[in-house]
Amino acid sequence: MTGWVERQRAPARALRRGLPALPARIACLVLSASLLAGCGSFSLFGGGKTETVENNDPPDVIYGKAEKLVDKGKFGDAARAYEEVDINHPYSQEARRAILMASYAYYKAGKYDDAISSADRYLTLHPGTQESDLAQNIIGMSYYDRVLDPKRDQTNARKALVAYDTLLQRYPDSRYAVDARNRTRVLRDLLAASEMTVGRWYLRHSNYLAAINRFRTVVTDYQTTEQVEEALMRLTEAYMALGIVNEAQTAAAVLGHNFPDGKWYSHAYGLLGKSGLQPQEHEGSWITQTWKGNGKPA
Repeated sequence: MTGWVERQRAPARALRRGLPALPARIACLVLSASLLAGCGSFSLFGGGKTETVENNDPPDVIYGKAEKLVDKGKFGDAARAYEEVDINHPYSQEARRAILMASYAYYKAGKYDDAISSADRYLTLHPGTQESDLAQNIIGMSYYDRVLDPKRDQTNARKALVAYDTLLQRYPDSRYAVDARNRTRVLRDLLAASEMTVGRWYLRHSNYLAAINRFRTVVTDYQTTEQVEEALMRLTEAYMALGIVNEAQTAAAVLGHNFPDGKWYSHAYGLLGKSGLQPQEHEGSWITQTWKGNGKPA
């Protein structure tokens, strides 16, 4: 995490320097949004009710105060100060970077939902700008930092994966791309492990169809993770319990093609052998459709 924080400091410092003035069209949009928010006393960033903050100081002065709060580690106060820039001077040169810095400060303060909200707002108002990848990365990190172990709800893991996949798709050359790829691998393995945990529970309780659905998700959606090897064996086991021999044989065959020396293939092979069967791919199987030719991923 320390390395990531260091990488954020460079773009954060860059944001403190001048950016081009907002185009008139965007300035009008921001001003309109600010006026609407002011009428109902809504926060532009967090989405909830809040007091309208009136600050007649020039935008650069307010922004400078926010910077000093960041330097002191008072990130929550800094985020609110950055918001003041956008609320009171929405068409100023500082407003654009204030939105993103508010997101960054909220993230540092551990206020992840507020960080996501302001980063989303930045991407809505300023898509394709030089700092857009930073905003997208903050969204990913705000979900990633709340990821739980495989036995718990994985909503944040799924949202983090979507955020990082979006970053890699939109900004493949971003300075955050390497970290994003690493985290997507971690997240996919975590989500696959979660599916396996639930699938094993169903299998132990003889709920074979529910178990198959979980293992199928691993094979279909998380084929590059370490969990797929066991998932194929568990599919063999569950299909045999239901008497669906073709699918059981196919799962074992694909397992053997890809992990011939693994313990899970040995288990699957032995399980089929007890019924006088051998691993064999069947063209009509969904597993064959997923793994085309010699068990290779489709």
